[in-house]
Amino acid sequence: MSEFSSAALPGGHAHVFLGEGHERAERRAWWVIGLCTAMMLAEIVGGILFGSIALIADGLHMSTHAGALLLAALAYRFARVYAHDPRFTFGTGKLGDLAGFSSAIILVMIALLIGYEAALRFFHPVPIHFAEAIPIAGVGLVVNIASAWLLAGGAHHHHGHDHHDHHDHHDHPAHADHGHHDHDHRSAEHRDNNLRAAIIHVVADAAVSVLVIVGLSLAAVFGWLWMDPLAGLVGACVIASWSYGLIRDTGAILLDMTADRQVQAAIRGAVEEAGDRVTDLHVWRLGPGHLGAIVSVATDSARGADFYRARIGNTGAVSHLTIEVRQSAVAAV
Repeated sequence: MSEFSSAALPGGHAHVFLGEGHERAERRAWWVIGLCTAMMLAEIVGGILFGSIALIADGLHMSTHAGALLLAALAYRFARVYAHDPRFTFGTGKLGDLAGFSSAIILVMIALLIGYEAALRFFHPVPIHFAEAIPIAGVGLVVNIASAWLLAGGAHHHHGHDHHDHHDHHDHPAHADHGHHDHDHRSAEHRDNNLRAAIIHVVADAAVSVLVIVGLSLAAVFGWLWMDPLAGLVGACVIASWSYGLIRDTGAILLDMTADRQVQAAIRGAVEEAGDRVTDLHVWRLGPGHLGAIVSVATDSARGADFYRARIGNTGAVSHLTIEVRQSAVAAV
């Protein structure tokens, strides 16, 4: 005999697995888009009026960041608008991870372009207009620091979630013992990779701006023209490194790799401590701060799904729990 914990509450149950600061992060993303767009237009118009190719080039460069941030903002909006759409089996919580993965790919392309251009300049140096280039890099640094500050303001978590799947929320307080996990695992569970990607975009550009300012300053003072492409290569390596980490983390989520091995081990332990066996176990991330779990239990007792739900409920941020109980022929009699 098998018993599933699939009975819904009256009126059905929601599958809303958005991060706690979802709407706040969405608003901040739009603010930063406005800031980058204003800076972009000011630089392009100023470059046209004053005949500065450097200003126009930096304005077009700023447009790439505005585009990446637009991807993040639209992902937030889409996930929020379609959060209750039944076509999304497990909600739209992973849309931010998809956007983060896409942004990471864009960052890799930017790193390759910067590295390629820097390598060319080692062998074919070009004249540098220091009087224009250094102030532009300084203004870009200020804009990126302001953008990072705005975005980071939406990254604070309070760990007490309001978005649970009501499927069995009343049966298992999924976050009651959440404090027993170490900080690294909490951070991984609650990390908003869409916001993380947006922050990496502006922080990476800020880091490159710092390197460019240092490189240009040394080149202007000592005549070391090779410092400018060297700063570009270092910046490209930094961006590529951050991009790799983002691709690795978001790719794992999109492929439904086990989100938290501690939670997985805790679920298995909760069942085995009761003298039963876990015959199948899946734990994956549904969204920031939300895990899904499917557990198959083999038992010689007459225990039902509610017994195991009560034991498993305190093992972490499990917002959607499905239990299958397979009882032996003796227990079923």
